[in-house]
Formats: sequence, C-alpha cells, structure tokens
Amino acid sequence: MSQIINRNEIDKYIGHKCETTDWFEVTQDQVNIFADCTIDRQFIHIDPAAASNTPFGGTIAHGFLTLSMLSYFSTSYNLVIDGITMGVNKGFDKVRFVAPVRVGSKIRCHATVLEITEKRPGQFDFKTEVSVEIEGQDKPALVAEWLVVQMVS
Repeated sequence: MSQIINRNEIDKYIGHKCETTDWFEVTQDQVNIFADCTIDRQFIHIDPAAASNTPFGGTIAHGFLTLSMLSYFSTSYNLVIDGITMGVNKGFDKVRFVAPVRVGSKIRCHATVLEITEKRPGQFDFKTEVSVEIEGQDKPALVAEWLVVQMVS
C-alpha cells in the first residue's frame, strides 16, 4: 500500500528501501494478450511447443511486459506526497533486461528511492531504483532507474 509522506520531510526518504511487493505469477494468457496488444508475436512468447526447443525451455514473457508490470507493483510500495493531485510516468534513465521470465514464474519488485527533487513549486521528481526478482533465481529479470513526477496542491 502507498505510504503518504509530508513534503517537508522528503529528504529523509532519500535512500529509503520500499517494502518488497507480493509475488505475481506470469501466465501464458497474460503473455498472449500482451503479444496481441504490441503485435510482438514471436514464437518464444506464444508457442509453448516451439519455445520448448530453445535454451529457455518454454515460453517467456516479453521484457517490455515485465517492465510494464512496474506500474502494478508501484501501487503497493509507492511513496506519495501528501496533497498529490496527479502522478505521471516520466520514463527511465536506465533499463536492463537481465534474465528471462519463464511463463508460470512468479516475480516481485524491490525499490529504493534515489532522489526526490522539487523542480518547481508543487512538482516533485522521483528517481527510484527498481529490480524485478524472479522466484528461485539468482539474477533479476530487470533493473532500472524509474522517473516519476508527482504534482501536489
């Protein structure tokens, strides 16, 4: 669940390690729907039989599907400045897809606040280091520096 913070105390949240999210199971249906939405129907994502003959041993989630799950995960670890009127995804400084996410795997997110900067009155830029862990794997699925803007009244 999001944690509400006071704008006068944002400095104490620099370096804050957010609560790790719950596990989320990646399903073939989810991957298929993402493939249809993005028109990325490469066989390693949607054809279990053909994908079983690859080094992956089965179908894998799109890297961009895993990246897009950050929006879902952020609802459970987010820091929200009191009085927020809107939050906007600003993009990423860095993104690396480190390990494939096999369909049927469970993933969860870890996040650490790197920066919170008031760019102009009532506009706060957050930079958060995020990683998506794959249950039972040593390497994460991805690591990134995510930029979000919060508008506060």
